[in-house]
Amino acid sequence: MNYNSTRNAALQVTAAQAIAQGISEEGGLFVPQSFPKADLNDMLGLDYIGRAEYVLSRFLTDFTPEEIKACAGSAYGDGKFDDNTPAPVVSLDKHGENKHILELWHGPTCAFKDMALQILPHLLTRSLKKTADGKTAVILVATSGDTGKAALEGFKDVAGTEMIVFYPENGVSPMQKRQMNTQEGENVCVCAIHGNFDDAQTGVKKIFTDPALKAEFAQHNKMFSSANSINWGRLLPQIVYYFAAYAQLLKAGKIVYGDKVDFCVPTGNFGDILAGYYAKQMGLPVGKLICASNENNVLTDFLTTGTYTAKREFFKTTSPSMDILVSSNLERLLYHVTGSDAEVAALMKSLAETGSYTVRPETLKTIQESFGCGWSSEEQVAGEIRARYEKDGYLCDTHTAVAFHVAAQKKRSGVPMVVLSTASPFKFPRSVLEALGRTAPENDFEAMQQLEAATGHAA
Repeated sequence: MNYNSTRNAALQVTAAQAIAQGISEEGGLFVPQSFPKADLNDMLGLDYIGRAEYVLSRFLTDFTPEEIKACAGSAYGDGKFDDNTPAPVVSLDKHGENKHILELWHGPTCAFKDMALQILPHLLTRSLKKTADGKTAVILVATSGDTGKAALEGFKDVAGTEMIVFYPENGVSPMQKRQMNTQEGENVCVCAIHGNFDDAQTGVKKIFTDPALKAEFAQHNKMFSSANSINWGRLLPQIVYYFAAYAQLLKAGKIVYGDKVDFCVPTGNFGDILAGYYAKQMGLPVGKLICASNENNVLTDFLTTGTYTAKREFFKTTSPSMDILVSSNLERLLYHVTGSDAEVAALMKSLAETGSYTVRPETLKTIQESFGCGWSSEEQVAGEIRARYEKDGYLCDTHTAVAFHVAAQKKRSGVPMVVLSTASPFKFPRSVLEALGRTAPENDFEAMQQLEAATGHAA
């Protein structure tokens, strides 16, 4: 299978080229030319590693089965995840509400980014060998918190790679900042910036598309690449856990084969939820994909009105990984829905020059057939953390609380809803403690201990 750029469909690259390069020369994102159909029956009896091999093999046709097997095994085996279960589904049946939670934070950095960033280094190094003629990949990463640490951990001391992570100085939690700044590895470094995540992401994209910089790096036998979800190798592995969730619900008797399932996803950059759309295109019985936003609700407004407006007030919230106003992966969805690289290029040009764009009514209608949306205020997030703990005995973080709140508003009668839980509550212990009505100490590590003592949950 080959890949096109969202802004230049005439450009065609292999999977390895797409992963090694990260972003197209004109700034577009690489997308698959088609969606292979998956046979769910073939996947039901597999473990997570087997399902990863199944999905990846459909898209990475220039990788051998042995290469894919080695990548999946290295990423998801060897005790990298709690109980060797990367993405467990927890069902809460109290009060007859039958809530389902897909927990994606059982990896080494306690956030869902591990689900992709544990395998991306293996995919990237193999892609470089296939396409880069021995060049070193200089991986640039913009982070709103979780991606940075997960990328640093995944790529530390990986041969043939160097990494620079950029994060907003005042836009990540103390725990996230500490995780990044204490990272080990001879080939990685971290840089704080003045501004927010969007400033970091915009800066990284400018570097990627700067011909002079690329030429200079080429003289030193180096090339740019990315570990953000703009890289196809980051997004592709996220498709797997939607299939894993469905299979677990089937096994637990919560659904029967063929039942549609809705997913509520807390998202800022639109990658996590777009993976669900791709799973649906492959044949997974997905009903609605509910986009859950915090007070930076640019996606809610777009999915409601068809107008995307990034020039708006920016809020620093207790769910900092979602404090994003320019959602890069939305560009991929626009390409799939419109089928036009020229149209997408014009929309992205308008966004860059004016801070907004408006899609055609028929485009919005098509998007709304698959996507719903909603957002949560800071007060509602705190209330949801408290309610889930007091009513269900379930302790969740701030990002997951955003999704819980929106899921309750968007739950359809007779259709199961799965909430994607994207981070451990112990990654944001001060916010969780305060939501539970307790005074949180300034130090995150002291807050973790108090949260553990107060709830009986282990960090």
